[in-house]
Amino acid sequence: MNGDDEKVLDTYRSFLLLSEISGDQQLSQRELAKRLGIALGLVNSYLKNLVAKGFVRVNNFPKNRYAYLLTPKGFAEKSRLAYQHLSYFSGLYTVARQDYLKLFKSMSATGVKQVAFCGIDEVAEIAYLSLKEAGMELTVAMDAEAAGRKFFDKAVVTPAIGLLSGNHNIVITSMKRGAALRDELLRMGVEPGRIHQAGQS
Repeated sequence: MNGDDEKVLDTYRSFLLLSEISGDQQLSQRELAKRLGIALGLVNSYLKNLVAKGFVRVNNFPKNRYAYLLTPKGFAEKSRLAYQHLSYFSGLYTVARQDYLKLFKSMSATGVKQVAFCGIDEVAEIAYLSLKEAGMELTVAMDAEAAGRKFFDKAVVTPAIGLLSGNHNIVITSMKRGAALRDELLRMGVEPGRIHQAGQS
């Protein structure tokens, strides 16, 4: 990932955090980390940064509970980032579409005709379009957070269940949680050579 990508991911995570904090629920750092699929330590450093900039304030409750609230300045920043990411997502669509098409065509050239997806979010939908264009088939859609939902004609299952159904070539189809999903698959015993990610040579 180059510096520009890091910067985009950085502001995107800030936007997601501000969006979660602006909701009705009072969420702990642990809950925020779980919702965003990023490490607790990373959530902590983002929150410190957002508090320092005056976008978020902390309310202290008994029993060491904290609530994070958006300030008026934070609401303005969330709107600014939302606008910024509309243009980013149209760019993401084009890049992801090309990256996944390239990945699927190279896999197809080695005789792979079927793949499993791991990580079901907006990027997975883009990947699915590229998969169809490459003339390949999706066998399993895996994501612990989205288990039970429908993804096109597939029911989303947890990775544990998906891995039981065969020795798949697995394509990581989430940009936000790519590294975490890869680590999870490796922990579950998937061979590194069977895990594929777009945009990586």
